[in-house]
This record gives sequence, C-alpha cells and structure tokens, in this order.
Amino acid sequence: MTNLVSQLEGFTKTVPRTGSQQIWAIGGGKGGVGKSLFAANVSIFLALLGNKVVSIDLDLGGANLHTCLGVPIPDQTLSDYVNKKVKSLESLIAPTPIKNLGLISGAQDSVGIANLRRIQKGKLMRKLGQIDADYIIFDLGAGTALNTLDFFIMAHKGILVVLPEPTSIENTYRFIKSIHHRKLTHSEEFLDIRPLVSKVINDKMGADITPSQLVDKAIDLNPSLGTKLKFELENLRPKLVVNQVRTQSDIDIGFSMKSICKKYFGVQIDYVGYLDYDSAVWQSVKKKKPLIMEFPNCKLVNNFDRIVNRLLDEEE
Repeated sequence: MTNLVSQLEGFTKTVPRTGSQQIWAIGGGKGGVGKSLFAANVSIFLALLGNKVVSIDLDLGGANLHTCLGVPIPDQTLSDYVNKKVKSLESLIAPTPIKNLGLISGAQDSVGIANLRRIQKGKLMRKLGQIDADYIIFDLGAGTALNTLDFFIMAHKGILVVLPEPTSIENTYRFIKSIHHRKLTHSEEFLDIRPLVSKVINDKMGADITPSQLVDKAIDLNPSLGTKLKFELENLRPKLVVNQVRTQSDIDIGFSMKSICKKYFGVQIDYVGYLDYDSAVWQSVKKKKPLIMEFPNCKLVNNFDRIVNRLLDEEE
C-alpha cells in the first residue's frame, strides 16, 4: 500500500476534500459491465487521497463488492438494518485492508429489501447522510429496477459504466431514459404538476416519449409548470465511463453516446473517462484482491486517477 500511496502522490493533484458529504452512485444498463470493479477502485482511490469513505453494496440479492475489496462477506448486511435486526447503519460498517475505507455489504437474501417503499428509501438516505464519511459510494444493481433508479437519482453524482458493445450501449440508453422518467414522477410530487404529467404521459406519443419530447409537450400545455419540469430534469446529469477499451474507436463511443443523448433525448451526460482492457482485472478477481492494490503499476491506475480527478474537479 505504501508504494501505491507514494505513486498516487506523484501524479495526482487532488487534495483531500473537506466539507459536506457526497454520495456517488455507480450504475449500468446491464450486468457484467464492471460496476463493482469501478466502485471498489474509486473508493480505494478516494480513501488513499485521505478521504473517509464508506462503500455500500446496493446490488440487492447479488452483492459482490466485498470480493473486489478483498474482504470476506461481513456477518451483518444491509438486510439486518432493513429488517430491524440492528439499529444503526454505522454498526454494519466492516473494515477493509485500506485505511479510511469501510464497507456495508448488500443483502444476500433480497426478500424484503428488493421492493423498498419510497418512504423507506428516503429514510435510508437520511440515515446515510448521518454517517461520518466524506464520500459514500453506491454499487448499484444492474438494470432499471425502481430501487436502482431511485438510489441513482438520490445520489449527488450518478455514474454509468458501459462496455463498448451493442447490448451494453443499448441498455445504457434505456437506463438514461428510465432515470429521467423516474425523476419525472419524483418531480411531480413537490412541483404539484401531477395533472400536467398525466396528460403528457397519456398523450398519443405513448410510453416511448423521450425526456426532451416530454418537456416540450409539457411547456406547450403549461409554459410555467413545463419550465419548472425542464429545470428539474436538467439537474439530473449522469456521468459516463467506458470500460474495457481496446481501440480508439472504443474510446470514441463515449463521445458518440454524449452526442446522441443530447441530440435525440435532450439529455446532457458528461463523459468523464475510460478504463483500458487489462488482464490484471480478472487476475485480481480470481485472487480476491483489490485491483489497484494488487497491481499498482497497471495502466488502470492512471485511468482511475484521471477519472477520479475529473469527478472531484466538478466539486470545486
């Protein structure tokens, strides 16, 4: 670890963050794109920079973040808190081999937690805000389940991991549309625009209406409320990371997706970087060791450095 800390000090310009807590949510349109790998190593990077970090596995029913962090499955998981077997989230924080980094493991049995009510999710987020940490990192489940969408939306920063292959790209577009439509249902509750939203959703355009089309139609129906809706949706600005790139064309996929989302969906996303394909990944998983701790000289360390600093620069 000492060698990696020295290495980080050699090329990272970011200083430890002070101030209010930040929650970053890592999501993706499908499984197997590297969400847990990304969440684990971003957490490690932030911790090595001197921040207090807690990683939370919210891949409910399929938790494996502990493996990427090189620790066994904790005895107590998020299920114990939701089922009221433990009273505080802090008691669930398990230590990891990395200084400043703790882990709250996800539910191994998703029954009772996979369909959390909105009020339960809100309470959980409030309790998370009371944890003594500079950064909380969510490793979300794959797909567009309501839990996944809600935790992504509730986070201060939402980051999508995509592979340079058609199925992953298509599912990422679907995820982006889903979070905006889900955000819409959240917005209507405190903007008092339920009648307007219902009229737009039930229009002839049907369920395939894009976020930009929805906003345009809302503005046509009611300029004042439609403008408020536009403001709320524009505040949701996902970040994008392309994983397992081998060629320049793979890297360019991120720029293409950014352009397409803006042109066809009216959605702004930020392409914050890419991760090179590296055999060190599967070797670290096989060894059950954290990637950048086990292979501190691999090129992925530089990839994570650029991405983490890009994300941190946005907070300044």
